[in-house]
Amino acid sequence: MKTCNLSDFMKSLSPWLDDDYIRKACLDENGHFVLLFTDGVKNVYHIEDCEKSQLEEILEDLKKKGVPVEFSG
Repeated sequence: MKTCNLSDFMKSLSPWLDDDYIRKACLDENGHFVLLFTDGVKNVYHIEDCEKSQLEEILEDLKKKGVPVEFSG
């Protein structure tokens, strides 16, 4: 698991969006942001400086960009 702030996470996410490299994005049961990639890699992020609602907004944005997103309760 990688720990980062929201700004750093968004910067790292940007290049992957151009290549359709992300297979799925979701939040896990602990509130960590999970990215599954087409090559089988799984990255889990603990984003320190934001709330669950902000992470859900990021998921909504990814969904609008064509990334498969799984929303959990």
